[in-house]
Amino acid sequence: MIEWVPLGGGPRPVPRPVAAPLVWAGAFGGALALVALVNGTVGHGRPGLVLLLLTLLAALLGLCARFTAAPGTALLCWLSLNGFAIPPAGTLTWGGRRDALWLACLLGAALAGTALARLVHARAAYRRLTTASGPEAPGGAAGQGDF
Repeated sequence: MIEWVPLGGGPRPVPRPVAAPLVWAGAFGGALALVALVNGTVGHGRPGLVLLLLTLLAALLGLCARFTAAPGTALLCWLSLNGFAIPPAGTLTWGGRRDALWLACLLGAALAGTALARLVHARAAYRRLTTASGPEAPGGAAGQGDF
């Protein structure tokens, strides 16, 4: 006798995060490209706009990364911001509060992106598990708690 079984009906694993070196390579290349794009189109000396774009980049990279990749992502984005978006270009400086705030902003964006991705994946995995073990599924929760 032939029994029809739906394909892909089993549990799907939660996606694995990308390795930190790949995320850092994306942060390094993406940050340099964004700074070059802003410097080429808008002009040099617009650190606020560059910070906004690098914050978005850090958050997007955080969506596919582990939490341990966030400090490196923030540092690489900050190096591009500090080295090429603030006059004099090519010189790294430490502005005290300003640079600490920029680093915190970039780190917070990377961590927020990673946390958001983890929550979305956990919620999707929970929904897959609860729909698979509902009352109609064999071995499900039917009858539990009834006295």
